[in-house]
Amino acid sequence: MSPATADCPAMVTLTEACSHATASLLAAHGDAHRAAIEAGVRRVSERWSDKDGDAKAFEEFCTKHFVSDPAQRVRLLARLEKALEQIDGHLYEMRRTLRRHHDLRGDEFPGVDDILAQFDPSPDLTEQLYKQKIAHLCLLNFPRPTLATMLTAGAAWDDAGWAATRVAQHFGPRIPVDLADRARRTSFESGKFVSHFHVPVGGMVDANGKRWFESDRKLIAHWLVREEIKAGYGDPDGLGKQRALSWVMARHIDGTIPKRVMSGEEKRDWNPEKNTVAGGDPGELLGLERYEHWIANFRMAREFDPLYPDEPTAIARKFALEREMPEAEVEKLMTDLLDAPVRKDLAAFMSRKLGRALEPFDIYFEDVVEAKPATEMNAAVRKRFANVKELEAKLPEVLRELGFRGPDADFLGSRIKVEVCKGAGHAMRPYLEGYGAWLRTSSLDAELGWDGFDTAMHELGHNLEQLCSTYFVSRPALRGVPNTACTEAFAFLYQSLAKRVLGLEDAAEADRQFAVDSVATMLSACQIAGPSLLELRAWRWLYANPSATPAALRDEVLRIAQDLWTRFYERDFGKDSYRILAAYQHMIAHPLYLPDYTLGHMMSHQIRSYMRGKDLAGETKRITSLGSLTPDLWMRRAVGAPVSPEPLARDAAAGLPFLA
Repeated sequence: MSPATADCPAMVTLTEACSHATASLLAAHGDAHRAAIEAGVRRVSERWSDKDGDAKAFEEFCTKHFVSDPAQRVRLLARLEKALEQIDGHLYEMRRTLRRHHDLRGDEFPGVDDILAQFDPSPDLTEQLYKQKIAHLCLLNFPRPTLATMLTAGAAWDDAGWAATRVAQHFGPRIPVDLADRARRTSFESGKFVSHFHVPVGGMVDANGKRWFESDRKLIAHWLVREEIKAGYGDPDGLGKQRALSWVMARHIDGTIPKRVMSGEEKRDWNPEKNTVAGGDPGELLGLERYEHWIANFRMAREFDPLYPDEPTAIARKFALEREMPEAEVEKLMTDLLDAPVRKDLAAFMSRKLGRALEPFDIYFEDVVEAKPATEMNAAVRKRFANVKELEAKLPEVLRELGFRGPDADFLGSRIKVEVCKGAGHAMRPYLEGYGAWLRTSSLDAELGWDGFDTAMHELGHNLEQLCSTYFVSRPALRGVPNTACTEAFAFLYQSLAKRVLGLEDAAEADRQFAVDSVATMLSACQIAGPSLLELRAWRWLYANPSATPAALRDEVLRIAQDLWTRFYERDFGKDSYRILAAYQHMIAHPLYLPDYTLGHMMSHQIRSYMRGKDLAGETKRITSLGSLTPDLWMRRAVGAPVSPEPLARDAAAGLPFLA
């Protein structure tokens, strides 16, 4: 700003413009609107930049666009709500289409698919919303309450109040285009690393030198390695396979897989426990690439930190803005779960069932009834669904069998497209009416298989939530559910019905099946709670050690894994040489997401427990149509209680006698 001269009066500062705008608005609308005027002007000033105009332009914008009349505010909210629905919805569909061939198996075009997947049709959308004044218009007229306010006051808000909150929350900080571009590339590279990390296990041998897989078999880490460990419970001779695969997981965790094994060049025997190839030197090892991606994600997050003064870390943003649950509360829910007294009884039950002392990989054990061999499970899937296309065609029929009325079964089932993806599976929602949902799962080469179907049932739960929370909510701004833990709750709920759909579960044994589900869900929740805590503590360590190298991070992750194992698992599962709690690849592809799985198990069981004796389909539709509230309020309205591990621990304890 130039200093004042005799011929040129002093230029007005933004602070002065705020005062002028506030005074003008008070004069025009009255003192009854003082709080809203002052707050709205302040919110706009915090996001105003030189690119938006000078101080005079700021003052003119505020005085022209503040709305005090209640009826006009209703109209304004509806206008903004519809505009954002169209902007976000069409961009989402464009991005999904651009990523299609990168995400799916078949028809790959190397080099081309990666370029298309990284293309962003709106790299500066946030900035354009500010430059073209849509963001400022919203912030001037609608507040952006903090999480604390939502938790204390949100129960009294009507749908319009929640819609206004969600619309205003749409406009966060102004992200520089270059930063957004680099963040997208970093996320893409991390996801690509994970989706392509298929470990060749054709040459893997156990401690006795036995090979377990066909020569060209590959398993994506960690998911399918874990699933093959679980499948070993159905094999009388599977213990050697489970131990060998646990060492494969350990080598993936610390980066010591031989490079020639990972590339598929090595055809000789690989002993992952001793890490030898043909009994000798394994050669060059994979190294620290996993932790290089983790560090890259952390450093990218730090570049965003200054833009969020109220949530200045990735951890704070994940809990306060995305999860909408306090960090300390979520951590306590997970540790309370792991401290539940029933875990000792569960471990004793597992040991009796397996006929041996538990080993670390037994944290993956969850098939508490007699497990069937993978070949038998694959055959059961083959009998019902030859492939993903038949699964897609039969979804309305499946939903009828699960209790959905004909019109709902047809409406929902016909709007889900089933596809085979390169990774472990995911679901994509419709953001606009008229669009459907996408269910992506894995598949064997010639058939769907049990692993693919089990994953598909998980993703079906996501899709049902996504469709109901798109088509049946009261307003566009309330579409979706509060956070990913809420959608995981329905994913786990419907995954638990997989055997029923295949005709392998006797519906008449409802009480016993609930006992089975309660025990299995408790085991699953405790299994994922450890990795969830590990990732949270690793990110805290990174913020305390921002210059850490990938090697230092790997060492710290292994140390945290050991500490958590000693604290929560060693009593029941023995000492862990694998550092198995560090295996989850979500830590690389989806940073800080893992607690949502733990919360999802708790919430899913609370919902299942609540639904006993009720209409599964009707309650699914009702609960997923509540709208995007905070998780606490959503659960209170869904089942009458806040999120808690107590119902799961209680029902698991009550269920054990049914399994004796």
